[in-house]
Amino acid sequence: MQTEPTIAELQPSQNILIEFEKFYNKSPKIIFHFLMWFVFSVLLFLNYYIELKLTVFEGLILTLRNAVNNMVVFYIFFYLLVPKIFLLKRKTSIILLILSIPVLVYIWMIVNHFMYVIYYHLGYEINVPVYKDIIKKNGSISLMEAIPLKAVIGNAVLVIFTMLPFFFIKILFEIIKIYNRTTELQQQKLEVEIQNINIEKDFLKSQLNPHFLFNTLNNLYGLSVKKDDSAPEVILNLSDIMSYTLYESNSEKVPLEKEIDFIKNYFELEKMRYPKDKNIQLEIFGEDEISGLYIAPLLTFTFIENAFKYGLKSQNPFIKQEVIMNDNQFLFIVENDKERISERNKFGGIGIENIKKRLQLLYPNQHQLEINNLENSFRIELKINL
Repeated sequence: MQTEPTIAELQPSQNILIEFEKFYNKSPKIIFHFLMWFVFSVLLFLNYYIELKLTVFEGLILTLRNAVNNMVVFYIFFYLLVPKIFLLKRKTSIILLILSIPVLVYIWMIVNHFMYVIYYHLGYEINVPVYKDIIKKNGSISLMEAIPLKAVIGNAVLVIFTMLPFFFIKILFEIIKIYNRTTELQQQKLEVEIQNINIEKDFLKSQLNPHFLFNTLNNLYGLSVKKDDSAPEVILNLSDIMSYTLYESNSEKVPLEKEIDFIKNYFELEKMRYPKDKNIQLEIFGEDEISGLYIAPLLTFTFIENAFKYGLKSQNPFIKQEVIMNDNQFLFIVENDKERISERNKFGGIGIENIKKRLQLLYPNQHQLEINNLENSFRIELKINL
């Protein structure tokens, strides 16, 4: 069975390509371009000189002609046409790329003709049988005679074949760039996923802190001493909360009804620490619309915890919490009083920052979080499109 290569296995080849691209971009690109044209020109000259038995001079002028033709077409296509074509829509770009082929053939033949014209006026000629009088034949005619439609069609394959090595090198460089960009994006995605896991781990470690458990067990002890009938329900609530945070919350998404049950249980356990006449309210609307919906777990935990931690301390103590479900949108609102002397930067801390990061990772462009530090209260509104 084949397995995907690990990051460690891919790293060496990735590093080579990345270092190559860095070296290419840092060094003057003109050097690389010069080397490309020089190498191919040398190979072409050797073909003229060794295979076709041209003199050194004849080989040089034909090599120069070919190099100039190819360079003009190459730079017009990759540095003038392609950047503008790819700014257009995909279908339009494809059509224009196809239409550019005959245009490039025309350009190649036009440049080729002018090179022959220059050689003809300079009095150059080729005397080897295979190319005998080629400069006179091509340099003594007009441009329109040099590029008739039949000639363009007949030379199209030759032009394309001549340009293929240069196009291949350029495309190879672009593939390396795309590959490196893709690798970078994959590494960034992996880093984000790792960060997400670490955030969730830290977040889970901070849940149900000992202070909360201590208070809950104290309250439970008091109920047991009084033989209060609500003690079994408290135990069941605490059991459900512990089960949810230990097992359910390890999943990326949980059924929305389980998250709402957690909100109810946690809210009730916190509420029981205060007298019944305290203004502590929880309202849930639209529970009939939550079937089949999923949500990331424990996104509201810190907000509820902070409401009880910082609230109920002023002359007008209150905590009001609402959960509203409507059209697959989860809306959570919690507001609590605050002491006037409380520091504005004291509320939330790392728990709030973790929530913000989780929301960015799990619901990009699908959530809205508003934290309002008002004169007499804190108010938080969280909307999530599920």
